[in-house]
Amino acid sequence: MRKEIEIQIYGAEVICASCVNLPSSKDTYEWLQAAISRRYPNQTFKIRYIDINNPPEEDGLKDFALRVVDEDMFFPVVLVEGVIVGEGNPKLKAVYEEFEKYGYTAG
Repeated sequence: MRKEIEIQIYGAEVICASCVNLPSSKDTYEWLQAAISRRYPNQTFKIRYIDINNPPEEDGLKDFALRVVDEDMFFPVVLVEGVIVGEGNPKLKAVYEEFEKYGYTAG
């Protein structure tokens, strides 16, 4: 049985200074959720939005949110199972490639 994977989107309400004219982190989260659901119908996955300015206290989530800030990463930063697949303006192809490593198939 295929593992249900988790995708995490780290972002902020304020658009990244280097990402002017790009969608907000929340817009990217919603866009990715819709695109992945269309690409992999009837295949479940978890998707989480983490605010880098107010991250949850959970192990790893707060640490990575601080890393995004400390390293001046372009956000949103998109991770699939802990692997960074995009920063600033994530590409669907990279996200899909990571999903398919876990056995997800396009429908």
